[in-house]
Amino acid sequence: MAVETPDFQANSEGGPAFANPAEVECAKLLDFYGIPWEYEPRSFVLESDENGRVLEAFTPDFYLPEQDLYLEVTVMKQSLVTRKNRKIRKLHERYPEIKIKLFTRRDFERLAHKYGLSPVT
Repeated sequence: MAVETPDFQANSEGGPAFANPAEVECAKLLDFYGIPWEYEPRSFVLESDENGRVLEAFTPDFYLPEQDLYLEVTVMKQSLVTRKNRKIRKLHERYPEIKIKLFTRRDFERLAHKYGLSPVT
């Protein structure tokens, strides 16, 4: 289910269909600081079979071109973040040149606490 999106200054051509409210909040934060971003611009093959068919892939949520950095945003329970960390490890193994940061619920909570904001659910 896509989340309704406001107009974003950093990526305004039609606007992306974000998967969850945390991604919307992340986009707002990036826009607020004037950081250019792209939403899900690339998928990385993590595993394929002997015929080249993709068995597992990973599409990070954001790409920050000025930093050459991908961001994966998740507000899953911390105990469920293991799956995301496994995919990021596989990405590093297969694409060591790719920089990626996992932004978790805990990161959002720290920002909310620091700046007196409502936490993202």
